[in-house]
Amino acid sequence: MGNTLSVLLADDEPLARARLKSLLADLAPELKVNVAAEAGSGEEVLAALAGVHADVILLDIQMPGMNGLDIAQRLAALPQTPAVIFVTAFEGHALRAFDLRAVDYLLKPVRLERLREALSRISPRPPQGRTHFAAQEPGRVWHVPVEEVLYLRAELRYVTARTREREYLLDDSLIRLEEELSGSFLRIHRNCLVAHRHLLGFRRVSAEAEGHWEAVLKDWPETLPVSRRQIHVIREFRGG
Repeated sequence: MGNTLSVLLADDEPLARARLKSLLADLAPELKVNVAAEAGSGEEVLAALAGVHADVILLDIQMPGMNGLDIAQRLAALPQTPAVIFVTAFEGHALRAFDLRAVDYLLKPVRLERLREALSRISPRPPQGRTHFAAQEPGRVWHVPVEEVLYLRAELRYVTARTREREYLLDDSLIRLEEELSGSFLRIHRNCLVAHRHLLGFRRVSAEAEGHWEAVLKDWPETLPVSRRQIHVIREFRGG
């Protein structure tokens, strides 16, 4: 990426693109940004990317032909994918947007502070894999960093993500999250994954041979039961 952030503006409304260019110009004293290309449809986005390099796409969702979500899904299959920041007038697509690894989701009219915040999340080496969970509540979308989540627990058709501050409901399956986060979360029960970074260890709370075991988290009063089926994680933990 270098010192300059190369941006592709994708919106079917010329006035919307002009508004974004004006905001980017206002950010020039803080961020080195270059508008590499503009596009008014999904097809134009793909054509532009074939000819120019873009570090980030400011991408509208409602466009002629392929919409922004379709484009993001296509881009996810490329070996080198630009970061995607959705810019839209519609709140309802936020969960899907974050499922597609969007860096941020900005609502129109875009405020300078929010655009600054979104662009500041883009680093020369984007982190691999998921860095946050998107939790949607009535009238709100929360951006919850993965590293702050103590554990994930299945609750009916939702998954609860627990941080030290509160719980968030995720519209996702525990099986899917386990596959995606296997390097950072450990299954201790059919309905629970615990974060390696917050796991202090295990303790037995009954005198049986295998016993009734619980996971103990760092600086956290709640313990989490380990099922008999997952008792092997304790043996593996002992082995270091």
